[in-house]
Amino acid sequence: MNAFRILVVVISLAACSLTARAETPASKGSKDVTAAQVNGTWTYRLNTLKVWALGNNKLQVAFEGTYEYKSPQGPMANTGQGGGIAIIEGDTAIFRPEGAEEECKITMKFTGGKLIVKQEGTCGFGNRVYSDGTYKKTSNKKPNFDSEAR
Repeated sequence: MNAFRILVVVISLAACSLTARAETPASKGSKDVTAAQVNGTWTYRLNTLKVWALGNNKLQVAFEGTYEYKSPQGPMANTGQGGGIAIIEGDTAIFRPEGAEEECKITMKFTGGKLIVKQEGTCGFGNRVYSDGTYKKTSNKKPNFDSEAR
């Protein structure tokens, strides 16, 4: 009976050791997020990002952006949109809308109930329309992707 207890203790210690290795500095800093944390509609100023987890580290994403400005003719706006599939690892997704320039890279980091978006390069959204910003979730419901650019 004592040998059995020793074996259980050894197996338990081995399991603890494996758990500790899984949290090494290489995986530290990148926290997995759940579908519930990413799914929904996110807004920043006049910009909207629709996000839905598809499984296998893929997100369906649609962006609609607006840049408002004043002109001699009155208020004007440039608009742009793009959609496609993002790849997510941990809490960060990388996205390039379908048909966007090769240099376009949109990084989306889900953190603390916010979505921090950084755009690199030209993504073809229109003059002065960018996806950059700190977005807040405005809906948890599945977004309608029918209007996204394909």
